[in-house]
Amino acid sequence: MNTYNAITTRRTIRLFDQKPIPPDLLERILNAGRIAPSAANRQVLEFILIHEPDNRDRLFAYLAWGGYVQPKRNPAPDQRPTAYIIVLIRDKEQTVVNASDAGAAMENMILAAWNENVGACWIGAVTDRDAVKRQFQIPDTHQIFGVLALGYPTEQPVMEVLQDSVKYWLDDNNRLHVPKRRLSEIIHHERFEPR
Repeated sequence: MNTYNAITTRRTIRLFDQKPIPPDLLERILNAGRIAPSAANRQVLEFILIHEPDNRDRLFAYLAWGGYVQPKRNPAPDQRPTAYIIVLIRDKEQTVVNASDAGAAMENMILAAWNENVGACWIGAVTDRDAVKRQFQIPDTHQIFGVLALGYPTEQPVMEVLQDSVKYWLDDNNRLHVPKRRLSEIIHHERFEPR
């Protein structure tokens, strides 16, 4: 799969097969995050890989899923991710700069996963970050940026042209539809052009 194809076909996946992701593939996905752009090459990110079933269950309890389509898109036990990556910022606060680094790392990992037919869901809605820090012994010198849920997909979300609302929705067959703005609505040439 070429890069542009990976970018344009990637959709957020929230329902997963329970086949485990091979350890070497998880390492490649993590490595894609490690080598993402970093402002001033500060490299403020660290990652915790969670793949043991008990730890996955502990982390799952602190994650919120698909706000617009709850509770139908809350994964059942046999649909949950088979791995997670907790993305940490080694700083006492999240600045725009280090959050940008973390976002670049997240996207690198999402695309590396998708290139290998592994689906991902970028989760910013961690309901109790302090509890997660305690569960996984994360020191106060590190902040949780977000969590990347990973697994082989059992759903195929569809991208739609944005009409009236940005809210993603489920059709009668439980298929997720995700509205996106048209390129022609957001691109400006040489100067900002009021619409």
